[in-house]
Amino acid sequence: MTDTPTAGPPRGPAAPDTLERPRRARTAVALVFAVHGAVGGTFVTRIPWIQDRLGLSPGQLGLALVMPAIGSFLAMPLAGRFVHRFGGRAAVRGLLTVWCLALALPALTPSLAALCAVLFVYGATAGMADVAMNAQGVEVEQRLGRSIMSGLHGMWSVGGLLASGFGILAAHQDLDARLQLLVTALILAALAQPVCRSLPDFRAAAEAEAPPRFALPPRSSLVIGLVGFCAVFAEGASMDWSGVYLKDVTGASATLAAASYTAFSLTMAVSRLVGDAVIRRLGAVRATRLGGAVATAGGLLVVGADSPGLAIPGFALIGIGIAVIVPLAFAAAGRIGTNPSQAIAGVATVTYTSGLVAPAIVGGLAQATSLTVSFGVVTALAFALVPSAGALRLAEPDAAGGAPSEAKRRAEPLADPSRR
Repeated sequence: MTDTPTAGPPRGPAAPDTLERPRRARTAVALVFAVHGAVGGTFVTRIPWIQDRLGLSPGQLGLALVMPAIGSFLAMPLAGRFVHRFGGRAAVRGLLTVWCLALALPALTPSLAALCAVLFVYGATAGMADVAMNAQGVEVEQRLGRSIMSGLHGMWSVGGLLASGFGILAAHQDLDARLQLLVTALILAALAQPVCRSLPDFRAAAEAEAPPRFALPPRSSLVIGLVGFCAVFAEGASMDWSGVYLKDVTGASATLAAASYTAFSLTMAVSRLVGDAVIRRLGAVRATRLGGAVATAGGLLVVGADSPGLAIPGFALIGIGIAVIVPLAFAAAGRIGTNPSQAIAGVATVTYTSGLVAPAIVGGLAQATSLTVSFGVVTALAFALVPSAGALRLAEPDAAGGAPSEAKRRAEPLADPSRR
């Protein structure tokens, strides 16, 4: 992908205007990630209200909550074509706006069937927006010449945490979720407009061939996607089952068990915000191997825990270890071929499938054996990150032994967002 033509001096350290644009672009894409995270963080806090209003059983609610993942899985392969046709900025703006507005719909549904349909659409727009904004982030990272993807995903976590705080407050005040989600959806959609206007307008070259309308993951992205799969499996298992593990295996109180999700999310957010500095120092491969080792140590603590005092630090170490893996997977995918959004869609499809199946696999294994055995599997997948880290070598700008990388060949000054 190339930028729209711009006038001005060549890119270099002595040209302040060519440095200012990347800074603005980085800030804009970081705020896009925060808005995207805020939508999801708002929704999860009102799920109990939706369950009570519709009188759903746990099984019915579980069916409804799998629909966003299915929608994302099916829609992500469409994102590459969308970005190619409309350009990066317009794609992010349109998809993020629709995703924000979709937040208002689940609380308005009158039945389980309607809720499933709405959550399918909600997930589809979330997945396509996710691919578009990650493609934008990869482009900005490549032009800056240093790692920023971990920090961008950290901003997603921050947005989710802040929004979930407001959602918890609204639930505590017994505010009708229909009103809260509608108002929040409109506010976030309005915030998305000025944020997206500041994004650079990355577009495919005029001679570039359009990707197919529904693009299956490129073969070269599958190995990268499997690395992300291992990380997201550990993340999904820890987020969904850490509270149950603390309560049932270590005898933690209900309050302590409930706090485990917030603690794990905070650990992930902080680790991602500082992760770029680690990546710049160690490189993508060594950072992944170190992360896999840390996550494995955390998994071993969890498996061997007989008290919350061991399990909670174990879950924290899992969060620290896997925090930068998915951002690095997207960064590596963005260096495959000439259509980063298509490769990122492929990696996202493989990676997020893990989030879809992880809770069910952990639950099935726990039913057949025990939760301790389930987290033994989680620990094994965390360890798999150590030998498989080489697949992310593409996330390092000079990985090809000094040969010009795809990123360097595309590394032109960022388009001035004011030129629209």
